[in-house]
Amino acid sequence: MKYSQLRAMFAITKASLRSIFRSPSAIIFSFVFPFIFIIVFGFIGNNSGRQVFNIVIDNAADTTNELYNNIKKSAELKIYKFSTPLLLQKAQQKGQIAGIINIKKNDGGVIPFTVSFKTTNSSDDKWPQLKTLLESKITKLSDSIYTNRQAYANLSFDAAKDRTQIREYKTIDFILPGQLGFSLLSSGVFGVAFMFFNLRNTLVLKRFFATPIKRAYIILGEGISRVIFQMITAIVIIGVGNLFFGFTLVHGVITFLEMLFLSFIGLVIFMGLGFIVSGLAKNDSSIPPFANLITLPQFLLGGTFFSADNFPAWLQPISKALPLTHLNTAMRNIAFEGLNLWQVKGEIGILLLWMLVVYIVAIKVFKWE
Repeated sequence: MKYSQLRAMFAITKASLRSIFRSPSAIIFSFVFPFIFIIVFGFIGNNSGRQVFNIVIDNAADTTNELYNNIKKSAELKIYKFSTPLLLQKAQQKGQIAGIINIKKNDGGVIPFTVSFKTTNSSDDKWPQLKTLLESKITKLSDSIYTNRQAYANLSFDAAKDRTQIREYKTIDFILPGQLGFSLLSSGVFGVAFMFFNLRNTLVLKRFFATPIKRAYIILGEGISRVIFQMITAIVIIGVGNLFFGFTLVHGVITFLEMLFLSFIGLVIFMGLGFIVSGLAKNDSSIPPFANLITLPQFLLGGTFFSADNFPAWLQPISKALPLTHLNTAMRNIAFEGLNLWQVKGEIGILLLWMLVVYIVAIKVFKWE
């Protein structure tokens, strides 16, 4: 009977997959840690407790009055401007804008100005405080200008008309892609590095060489087992996030499959980094320092917990150069914004470039013995 390379490869895949499921560290890094963060942030909700409210001044607002100057100088209010309505809509969905304020001059009226603002349900934790703050500013300004209790402006806000219902950007919508990326990163780098180093160190690879199986099929067999395990992890993380914490999948199953496709690309890159670590490590105690040197900067700067836009200006180029940053950005854009794979082609292109570079290096440093 002719020797089958594919049958031998799948035998290696089956044995390797069984060993992964029996590994406590693989389960902890791939399932337990991400779920701990997802559960914590899923129950925390969206209440950020910020004291500074981000606002937008309506394009039609009168900006030649004392109230506008007061708002502009206020330490509690920060005025934002957006170049397109779409960017403003995205900021509102994410609860980043407390309200859009309009100041209208009352020609011939007793009260000189009318202040109104529009908000959304994504800012339900902000607009009540914004309303109170505006009322307070109007009162203080009126008292400083008039002595007869006359009001400088009146505040007009009706929650039934001025509060728009939109798709809310929940905490879990930001956190879950980051935790999925963390799971892929840790599994790909640590899992592959330890796996191939141990196979080499325990002379298992040398025993494989005594059989007719080709070296490429050994790597494919071990790699497929890692991919199967991590894809199961991704399915569970996304599924639990959607079912129990309301993680947004805009286009349902299609969005789910697109996230799995991105997860596969990310995992292949991170496995390549694991091959590099395996090749550079001289002994098993040197693997964690090498692996942490690769994973920790990405975990901290790759948009896992905070957007790269929140980092200092000098740190943002470093953050935006990391593959995990682009993976997280692409998954968030697909999951919540409703973009398709073609619309995140820029992020995918950078990931593919990373893949090319990583495997060129991996081929150079990987050792069989």
